[in-house]
Parts: sequence; structure tokens; C-alpha cells
Amino acid sequence: MIRRRILAAASAAGMVAAAGLMATVLPGTASAAGSGCSVTYTVQNQWSGGFGASVSITNLGAPVSGWTLGFDFPAAGQSVTQGWNATWAQSGKSVTAASLSWNGSLATNGSTAIGFNGAWSSTNPVPTSFTLNGTACTGTVTTTPPTTPPTTPPTTPPADGPAPALHVAGNHLATASGATYRMLGVNRSSGEFACIQGNGMWDGPADQATVTAMKAWNIHTVRIPLNEECWLGTADVPAAGTSGAAYRKAVKDYADLLVASGINVILDLHWNYGQYGGPGAGCSDVKATCQKPMPDAQYSPTFWTQVATVFKGDDAVVFDLFNEPYPDAADNWADATEAWTCLRDGGTCTGIDYQVAGMQTLVDAVRATGATNVIMTGGLTWTNDLTQWLTYKPVDPTGNLMASWHSYNFNACVTASCWDSQIGAVAAKVPVQAGEIGQNTCAHDYVDQVVDWADKNGVGYTAWTWNPWGCSQGNVLITDWDGTPTSTYGEGYRAHLLTQNP
Repeated sequence: MIRRRILAAASAAGMVAAAGLMATVLPGTASAAGSGCSVTYTVQNQWSGGFGASVSITNLGAPVSGWTLGFDFPAAGQSVTQGWNATWAQSGKSVTAASLSWNGSLATNGSTAIGFNGAWSSTNPVPTSFTLNGTACTGTVTTTPPTTPPTTPPTTPPADGPAPALHVAGNHLATASGATYRMLGVNRSSGEFACIQGNGMWDGPADQATVTAMKAWNIHTVRIPLNEECWLGTADVPAAGTSGAAYRKAVKDYADLLVASGINVILDLHWNYGQYGGPGAGCSDVKATCQKPMPDAQYSPTFWTQVATVFKGDDAVVFDLFNEPYPDAADNWADATEAWTCLRDGGTCTGIDYQVAGMQTLVDAVRATGATNVIMTGGLTWTNDLTQWLTYKPVDPTGNLMASWHSYNFNACVTASCWDSQIGAVAAKVPVQAGEIGQNTCAHDYVDQVVDWADKNGVGYTAWTWNPWGCSQGNVLITDWDGTPTSTYGEGYRAHLLTQNP
């Protein structure tokens, strides 16, 4: 998930004011109850190879408690080198600026100003379109009624009986009978962090009552993040944590309970061993205490060998080989080809201090056990970037390989046009699963756009997260283990799931 994600830029005192280039984008629409925005982008000063720009953002719709501005530079060679009043990130031509703790709340007609210094090479044209929380700022303010859960679900919860065994058939998943199937559901976080923090296993119950609550939402798939050191039982796991055989039994028991209740399971390697303190780092600890840029060669292949051995023969369980790779960030975005090669082949990767296990190594580890379970592999930039996934995908002798994609409102690729060009090209060839979707505003306007696009393009999705942590930071679906939805993020997602068949 997002405890780590955006590259931070240093703050600066300001820029020299001067007459400069300007672009103003007026109100845009959104799916909240009265939404719109205006953005003014001004080049304040420009010199050979560099420039300074200010960006004024005005929220014209309902109040927001957190925001992310997005835009694309029009020309090659344009980049943000230093920013202030926001957390700035760039992937290719796409730029995002996320609010800070002190400027995230924007009332109706409220404004905030941010800025950056940048570099350019041949030309320095002004961006012409902007998004705020994934919504284009292009012309009008719209008001739509809030979505509320229907009193009677239009579809039935997962049927009694076990979840279906799955395999890849062209660009979609299929059951043993050949029926097309999409994995729709939620993430259940805690298996990645509780054990390594000395807090047991699930940070809450993992029993039949919680599964029944999931089924009332029409959840058909649960993604379970895991910790490789807890699974393997290394000495790094605290005595009060759940480790080794006890951890493996807890994972197996929970997965078996879900499958027996008609819910497919995705097992995800989330936190792993390896010291890393570079761009995007969530921690500098060598232990598996945060999201690292890539799997490690020391433990990750053994982890997947053991997981595959435990679950082979149960093709209702899918293997997500690594949560959110970001070798491109570790390399300071210097060489995309090198980053994609690192993702596939591993070894010594620029910016990563430990030896890396690439996706091909992990696929080979799984298949060497005889397991035929469907495998998910991700892309770059915390798997928001699938632009070259088809070129660099690992070889799977069983053909049961699909792409993993994550989409949050603060990522670079946050519009339907971007999804059409980048994710749609992959979904036309292989199944795509949005293993994590969410937004950091506690609303559901961005997630609504993601699931609507996914439904039209045959893409599955599991939202973050089925944990009752409160929605002050967004991305939390429930207020209690009985499945009471949060307002409005959980309410909106639950309402959508109740309209869907897998």
C-alpha cells in the first residue's frame, strides 16, 4: 500500500517574480456531490536549461481533505528538479503534486499555491491539462447525488461451496468449466506487518464471522499481504511476533477458510529483507519492515518455493509475486530499460544495495514445485506503470501469467485516457488485476472511475483495505469487523460490489 510511495522533493523559499508564460484551466467535473477545480500554471522565470513555475489550485466543488494535482509535460526533457508546498513526483512526462499535512484541506472556492524549479532541453511548453484527485479540470462544475448502498443487493453474495479453480484463457481468467471470471474484492492487511512488529498475526479476527461479513459485501476475492521473514521464521522476527510454522499455519488456515467459503485468495509478497535507503524508501532497516524496491535474492525465492509447495493443487489461490516494484525510482528514473531488465532478471540493480531476485527467478521457483496456480507480476513505479510489461514479462511454461496493476489517486497514471493507452494495451493481451485501488481522501470519486473503467475492460480489482483503522488517511473500507462501511469510501465501494458478478 501507500506507506511509502511518492518521491519527496526539498522545499524552497520561493522564486523570482517576473512576467512569464501562463496556462489557466477552468472548472472540471467529478463524481462527488458538486465538484470542480481551476488551475493556473505560470512560468515565473526562465533561463537556459531551467525555469521556475508557480501553480495555483482552486477547489470549486465540495470540500476536500486531501488532494493530488496531476499533469503531463508536453515536451521531452522537461522535468521537476525541486518543488515546494507539495510532495512532487515524476514518471516520464507525468507529474504529480500531493498535498502536505497543512494544506490538504480545501473548502469550496478555497485555493492553495505550490511551485517548483524545473529543467528543459529543446523547448519548454506549458502543460495544457490538469487533474485534481483524478478529475480533469476542463470546464464545468457538476453535481451528482451521492451513491448509497441499495437496500436489496442486485446480485447474490458468493455462492455456497468452494471458490473456483482459475486458469488463464487468452486475456481473461476462466474457471474449470471455461466461464470467464474476474477477481473482485478487497485487501486484508496485517499479515505483512503485525508479525515483524511483535504484534501477533492478523491485527484482528480471521474467523468465519469476518468472512460472512465479507460475503455480505459480495466480495469474491481477498488479497493477503505477507512478510517473507515471518513465513521463513528468521531471527529478525521478534519473540512476540508470529513466525515460522505458526505463521505458515495461520496463513494456510485463513486461506482455506476463505476458499471454502467461496472466496478466491491472492497471496502477495509485500515486505521483504534487504537494506535500502534510496528514493521512495519506506525505511532504512535491513529487516522486512517496509516495502523494498525489489525482492531479495537471499530469501524471496525460498519464500515462493515454500508458498507454492503449500498451495499447489489449490488453483483457487493466486500468487502475486511482489507487491510494488520500484527499481526505476531507486535508479533516480535514469534508465527505463535498465529498470525493466532489473524487474525481470534481477541481479545487481543500480541504486539497490542488496542482490535482487527478478520476476523470472520467482516464476521459476514456483513452477519448479509443480504448482500451476495463476501468477501475477507487476510493473514499475509501484506497479502503476505497465507500459513495457508485455516486452519484459517473465516466461511461464504453464501460460498462467497475468499482470498486476495498482491505482491510487496520487499516482501518475490517473485518467481514463492514460488507462486506455497504458493498461488497456496489456489487458487486450493478458488478464490484468488491479491488486490495489484506493484514494487518500475518504471519498470514492476516484475509485468509482477506476472500477467503471475496469468493468468495461475486463479488469479485476481488490480495494485497500478491509481493516477498521478509521478513514482519516483514506483507503480504509470498514469501521468494524462486522463490515460496517466507512463514509463515504467504504459505502461507495460496497455499493458498487453489490452490482457485480465475478
